[in-house]
Amino acid sequence: MTGPGPPPASAINDPDLLRDFQHVWHPCTPLSDLENYPLLNIERADGVYLYDKNGGRYLDVIASWWVNLLGHNHPRLKAALTAQLEKMAHVMFAGITHEPAIELAERLTALTPDNLTRVFFSDNGSTSVEIALKISLQYWQQTGRPEKKRFVYLKDGYHGETLGALSVCGLPLFREKFDPVLMDNLEVAGPDCLRCPFGLKRDSCNAECFQPMQETLAQHTEAIAAVIVEPLVQGAGGMKMYPPVYLKKLEAACRELKIHTIYDEVAVGFYRTGSRFVCAGHGLSPTFLCLSKGITSGTLPLAATLTEEAVYDAFKGEFQQFNWFVHSHSYSANPLACAVANETLTLLEEPGFSEVLAQKAETMRRAGAVLEELPWCAEYRQTGMIGALELVRDRENLTPFPLERRVGFRIYQAALKRELFLRPLGNVMYFMPPYAVTDEEIKWIIEQAAAAVEDVLGKE
Repeated sequence: MTGPGPPPASAINDPDLLRDFQHVWHPCTPLSDLENYPLLNIERADGVYLYDKNGGRYLDVIASWWVNLLGHNHPRLKAALTAQLEKMAHVMFAGITHEPAIELAERLTALTPDNLTRVFFSDNGSTSVEIALKISLQYWQQTGRPEKKRFVYLKDGYHGETLGALSVCGLPLFREKFDPVLMDNLEVAGPDCLRCPFGLKRDSCNAECFQPMQETLAQHTEAIAAVIVEPLVQGAGGMKMYPPVYLKKLEAACRELKIHTIYDEVAVGFYRTGSRFVCAGHGLSPTFLCLSKGITSGTLPLAATLTEEAVYDAFKGEFQQFNWFVHSHSYSANPLACAVANETLTLLEEPGFSEVLAQKAETMRRAGAVLEELPWCAEYRQTGMIGALELVRDRENLTPFPLERRVGFRIYQAALKRELFLRPLGNVMYFMPPYAVTDEEIKWIIEQAAAAVEDVLGKE
């Protein structure tokens, strides 16, 4: 049995970092970075700020992986958690129910499109997607169409990192090492508005780029169970933004061909794109809606998969038919998480909240003009409270920086020195701050982000 190698120099004088180095395995972190770049040792968080043990303060520009919608350490969410803790912290959800889950299911179905009437609870975004895939497969088996067992997904799409979710992932970084055991699904070229092959603009086109999807659906109709998309914004793929007309075409085609639609709103739900949910805000009715991340505003893990009554009906029958959905989680509908989710919804639905948020989005849009002046800016794009700056080596030809140059990571390091916590996606810097951010803080974020880009690229 061998132990860890020698600690990095940054950990020698910090006992906490030394303990971390000896035992912890961090996600999405090259292990060599641990030897060269000290970890932030965060001691507390409040509002839009993170505070480390050395007295440093950082504005959380990305809401800690897009989760803390209302800001860290929100007093009303803490109160809801404490009140529920006095009653019950956990109970299994098979053969048992409880008021926080009942209320949350009622509220989610009331706030989403009318066709979505059933809620299956789990505990993370990947699993909410996994559940949608499994329900769709089982539905087709139980309705006499077992040949419908393939899923269609978009290039650069991301839906989580369980094996089922990876089988509908269009990002090689996440999936290529696991390809030998993944389902044989169908990847389709999706919208790429910055590099549109038709030379069109996202705010005025008719989603001419839907053609590859149309052809795939027509060619494989009998084999396709469902199409899964991140509506309006492809997150991990670089915050690629596209118009709602693409979704309208997709829904019409799938309805005609009797193919399920799965909307992964794990990252974009709960007002992040401007409307409460993308589907509800644009008059769309997906067969499945996957939610997580902001559902408890970062307080506790929780996820939900919503679907329609016709799907639920296919799982009815006598015990001997084994039609029921055999899928379970120890923490399904955890009472603490459900109670906090209910309070999160209450805060999000307070009068005037969406209007205030729209004003903050407009502030971000105006402030973003300074990013467009950077000589490496291919595009500053924004949908609601998601802003993204795509950096390129050659602005005229949109030539990207090679990934091995780690431009985004270097900007991340430069931004930390300016008290910003952000984690670019390759060459794309993005801004998804908690909704508690003020207009002045938004302007400061953009100014400091632009300066961090200059710190890194201006010296080359």
